[in-house]
Amino acid sequence: MSQPAPTTTDVDLTDRMSVTFVGHVDHGKSTVIGRLLADTDSLPEGKIDAIKASCKRAGKPFEYAFLLDALKDEQAQGITIDSARCFFRGAEREYVLIDAPGHIEFLKNMVSGAARAEAALLVIDAREGVQENSRRHATLLRMLGIPTVTVLVNKMDLVDYDEKRFEAIVDEYRAFLAQIGVEAVHYIPVSALEGDNIAVFSGRMPWYEGPTALEALDGLPRKSSGNDGPLRLPVQDVYKFAAEGDERRLVAGQVTSGALNVGDAVVFTPSGKRSTVASIETFAAPEKTEAESGESVAITLSEQIYVRRGEVMSHVDSVPEAATEIRASLFWMARQPLRRGVTYKLKIGTAEAHCELVSIDRVVNASDLGSDRTAEVVKRHEVGECVLRLKRAVAIDIADVVVQTGRFVLVDGYEIAGGGLVLEVVEDDLAALRRAAETRDTNWIRSELAPQVRADRHGHKPALVIVTGRRGAGRKTLARELEQRWFRDGRFAYFVAIGSVVHGVDIDIGRSPENADEHLRRLGEIAHLMLGAGMVLVSSAQNLGAREFSILKTLIAPNPVVTVGIDSIEQCDVDLESGYDLDDAAERVGRALGDAGVW
Repeated sequence: MSQPAPTTTDVDLTDRMSVTFVGHVDHGKSTVIGRLLADTDSLPEGKIDAIKASCKRAGKPFEYAFLLDALKDEQAQGITIDSARCFFRGAEREYVLIDAPGHIEFLKNMVSGAARAEAALLVIDAREGVQENSRRHATLLRMLGIPTVTVLVNKMDLVDYDEKRFEAIVDEYRAFLAQIGVEAVHYIPVSALEGDNIAVFSGRMPWYEGPTALEALDGLPRKSSGNDGPLRLPVQDVYKFAAEGDERRLVAGQVTSGALNVGDAVVFTPSGKRSTVASIETFAAPEKTEAESGESVAITLSEQIYVRRGEVMSHVDSVPEAATEIRASLFWMARQPLRRGVTYKLKIGTAEAHCELVSIDRVVNASDLGSDRTAEVVKRHEVGECVLRLKRAVAIDIADVVVQTGRFVLVDGYEIAGGGLVLEVVEDDLAALRRAAETRDTNWIRSELAPQVRADRHGHKPALVIVTGRRGAGRKTLARELEQRWFRDGRFAYFVAIGSVVHGVDIDIGRSPENADEHLRRLGEIAHLMLGAGMVLVSSAQNLGAREFSILKTLIAPNPVVTVGIDSIEQCDVDLESGYDLDDAAERVGRALGDAGVW
């Protein structure tokens, strides 16, 4: 019954595939994996004997699942709690096998395990048939973007290897998968306990003519390199060289899609900053000229622009959306339902942004696919098609286009509460403004003086500092003080209050509330001109919030905006209270500009 494991020379170790095993609790996932390892001689010498001896001392029968269930709680209860991983070599490639928990209470662990996989084997008990989690796990696999599923109908020995029972399960489950847009590559009848159709064919099921589980694994489509997709490199971190006079910055991250070459023109989203790749470097290795999907690299840029963790680097001809509102399909796992009025944290790639639920299009039961278009909340273990509004713009793709930047999780407090796929980027009320700014920048007749030349002359880069807060809190006092201090230090700084704009450039539109956005737009265009000259512009305005900050940031991107709030209604880069110490406030604003790469 044993098939020798291939030698190292037989296996292409550059082709490693991660495969997750999922299924309802007690349907035999761990046993399938344990038997697969045992029957291919993939275990360390003496491992099985050690487990058998341990079982004998404990007075319980040996189970192949014990080869995977290493946690004491798991062996005591007979369930998989966390995702166990092991390595295995087939005839065609090397595998990372992930045993994900099947119990309903450990769905979060199942998701964390399955999220690392490229394919899935889903196990169904032949005697119990299709169960709640058999359906729920398939729905989750679909939402995690796992395209390839193979179904193992296990414990065929308990139904006397009955072909009709096997076919009944196949028909039922195939119909369910069709409803969620999933097609299984194979349906394989197996008995992990007896070793039937795991690594070798079984004489007990002559009516079955398909592959064994081992052959099905080796027959899975080779993982795509991802190099054909659009370039996506979420910025993990930025490191600055410490050597005297070396101003280079290393932008570090993993290429999650596409390929990158030295000399490529790139853009960072959502900031919109552009540059060219000067070098590609990896740890303790020679410098490279190209990087492929899956590689973790650090790059330097020809122009030392300031970018932050969470931005996504792409080629200029295929850029992700800078989205603040999305329609998504998400699976909810928290005990408290997803509801309006609660602030959640959305994590996508390396980016994080607070968000709120705007609306629910429909709620689907992940097990029976029942649909409710009147639901006000998304309850635990339900799938919701929802609209989410983000507090700030984040680089996002439609999941069907680039799954790596179209798949996200939601965090409530410190717990992962849900996750899903981006179905659509919803245009917010600033979309037209962003398009207008892009058109302006595309058609801008540029000076022959590069921005870096001006920065070298002035000793700093351009930026907008906007001081906001309630009336009488000292906004103008601080703004004027910042201008004077920086001017004395030899910096190119200027103060303009929004009131000056209202009584000058805006004299034709008056001060009515409905013109508030236009006042900000004009201030933004003035700032765009002054920042183009290399200036640090200081402005003040009363009680600005996130939306107003977004207008200004949209108009002057990719230049930085540093927000300063005095008893502000909105969290700012620098938050002050009335009665602030002027020296302390000026120092904190200066540090914020330093953090933003202005000086």
